[in-house]
Amino acid sequence: MKQSDWRGVIPAITTPFDERGGIDLAFVEEHAAWMVDAGCRGVVGLGSLGEGGTLTSEERGEVLESLVRSVGARVPVIAGIAALSTREAVRQAEQAAGCGCVGLMVLPPYVYKGSWRETRGHYEAVIRATGLSCMAYNNPIAYGVDLLPEQVAELAAGCANLHAVKESSADVRRITAIRALLGERLNVLVGVDDLIVEGVAAGAVGWVAGLVNALPEESVRLFDLARDGKRAEAEALYRWFLPLLRMDVVPEFVQLIKLVQAEVGMGSERVRPPRMELEAVGRDEAVLVIRGTLASRSRS
Repeated sequence: MKQSDWRGVIPAITTPFDERGGIDLAFVEEHAAWMVDAGCRGVVGLGSLGEGGTLTSEERGEVLESLVRSVGARVPVIAGIAALSTREAVRQAEQAAGCGCVGLMVLPPYVYKGSWRETRGHYEAVIRATGLSCMAYNNPIAYGVDLLPEQVAELAAGCANLHAVKESSADVRRITAIRALLGERLNVLVGVDDLIVEGVAAGAVGWVAGLVNALPEESVRLFDLARDGKRAEAEALYRWFLPLLRMDVVPEFVQLIKLVQAEVGMGSERVRPPRMELEAVGRDEAVLVIRGTLASRSRS
């Protein structure tokens, strides 16, 4: 995987569970192929949206192998790497390489919010553990660790196979700041669904997307319109899409995105504990928004 591959719409794919709580690997393959058929440029497995932290090591390997089998010959398959310890994160990176993945999305350590020296050491250990192309994931809202633009530049200087950064601080100025420091050295991808048009305008070249799991054609079209400078068309589609895109930025984002998938007939609401399916009132309100938005889809 080259730096130029970190572009376009790349789904952070959900993990489907069957009625007994196991992983529906056949649907993993069907779902990934469906999104790639719609124009997605890669797929990230085992991220936060994929409930990667609730999967065993064996399950992680099965999901990655299923993604590689389904779409690996067509687009890059990227593994989300997140663990409590650096040793475990390195093991996950090595496992991903063995499963046939060609890229890694590297998160900071779970739970422990260390100094920059410690955080940098963690990122460097994981990125250098394999020769795979890597993307550093910055999401201070979710993980409490903030990769400042200057720190991203430090990582890039010391890690030749760091090719991208997923910027999810929800501050569009970060994209401008990273590009000012690094130019074309790293590709910047938007990691917040309801910031995609603004992010592309600021210089982002890709989107690690959530609602794409349910609406891949609309997601690819929105990104393409924003990238190509078709402002009026992009704004019209964005306006239609925003009620759903905002579901990506709340604590129940996994449940909500899976609910949208169920509503379009491409998945179920099942999640793995400690997550639970939405309670009746919240679910009913979400269904009204989803169905109302989908009903007006042809007019967008």
